[in-house]
Amino acid sequence: MERIYNFSAGPAMLPQEVLEQARDELLNWHGCGMSVMEMTHRGKDFSAIIAQAEGDLRELLNVPANYKVLFLQGGATMQFAQIPLNLLAGRSADYIVTGAWSKKAFKEANKVGSARLVATTEASNFTRLPQKAEISFDPDAAYLHVCTNETVHGVEMHDISALEASVPLVADMSSHILSRPVDISQYNLVYGGAQKNIGPAGLTLVIVREDLLGRAPANIPTMLDYAVQAENGSMLNTPPTYSIYIAGLVFQWLKKQGGLAAMEQTNIAKAKLLYETIDTSCLYHNPVEPACRSRMNIPFTLNKPELDESFIAEAKKQGIVSIKGHKMVGGMRASIYNAMPLEGVQALVSFMQDFENQYG
Repeated sequence: MERIYNFSAGPAMLPQEVLEQARDELLNWHGCGMSVMEMTHRGKDFSAIIAQAEGDLRELLNVPANYKVLFLQGGATMQFAQIPLNLLAGRSADYIVTGAWSKKAFKEANKVGSARLVATTEASNFTRLPQKAEISFDPDAAYLHVCTNETVHGVEMHDISALEASVPLVADMSSHILSRPVDISQYNLVYGGAQKNIGPAGLTLVIVREDLLGRAPANIPTMLDYAVQAENGSMLNTPPTYSIYIAGLVFQWLKKQGGLAAMEQTNIAKAKLLYETIDTSCLYHNPVEPACRSRMNIPFTLNKPELDESFIAEAKKQGIVSIKGHKMVGGMRASIYNAMPLEGVQALVSFMQDFENQYG
C-alpha cells in the first residue's frame, strides 16, 4: 500500500525520510549490534543520541544557555499539573483561555492551587484571541500561562506583544513548536507533547529557564520536580528512549530542510492554499478570525452537514484520512504539521474542489 496523507491532529505524520532511516537502523544502530529500543539509557550509545538531540534542538530554536531542555513523559496534559506544582509556591497564577487545551490547563491548575482567569474568548466560541484591553494581569502572579496554538479550535498567537505581563510567561506550544522561529528568551517555560511536530507519542518537551528551578515545595513527588529532572539530565528513571531517538532524527531532518525559517515559508504556503480554498468556496467555512488563524490546525465545516460522512468516506478513497473534526467543533479539521508535504495539501484541495463541484 502506498503512503497516505494523514491529517490527524496527533499522533501525526512523520517525515518519510525519518521513518526510512529508523527502519534501516532498527536492528543494528550504527554497528552496535542492537536496536535503540534495546540499549540501556545509561550507556555511551544512548548518551550520544540524547546529547545530539538536545544540541540540534538548541540550534534549531536558538535556546539560550540559561535554559534547561528536559525530555519528559506524560504528555502536555501532565504539564497542566506539573507546572503549577513547580511554580506556584503558594501564590496564584494567571491563565488566558483561548480554546479547549488552555481551558483544561486552567482547570487542572485550580486542582493544584490557585489559578485566575485573566481573559477568555469562550463567548465567541474560541474563534479569536483576546485584545490587549480585555486582559487583566495580576502583577503578583507566579506566572502567566497561554496556549500559543489551539489544536481543536484552530487559533494561533502569531504575535505575543499583547502579553506584557511582568511575570514569567509559560506557553503550551504543543501543536506548532518547530513550525517557525520563536524567540525562546521571551518565555520562561515552553512545553509540548511530541506527537505533532517533534516525534512519536510518549515524549514531552520542556524548555525552562534555570531561575524557575528549585521553586517546588519539598513534598512534591520527585518525578515531577523540574530541578531534579534537570540535575539528572532527564534520566531520573528510564526515559522514552526510542521517542527521543526519533525526535533527534526529526531535528536533523529539519536542519536539512533549511531550519525553522525555511519551514515557516513552507507552512505559510500550505496554510494559504487551504484557507484560500475554504474562503472562496460556497460549501466550506472556517469560523476563525483571519488574523488569528492557525497554520497548523485548520477546522472547517460544510454548510450541508448531511454531507459530512460522505466527505470523510470519499476522502479516504483518495488516500486522505483523519480529516474528521474534533467533537467540540464538528465538521472537519486538517492538521498540516511540518511533515505534511505541500503535495498532501494540494491533494486535499483538489478533492475538496471536486467534492464541491459534485455536491455543492
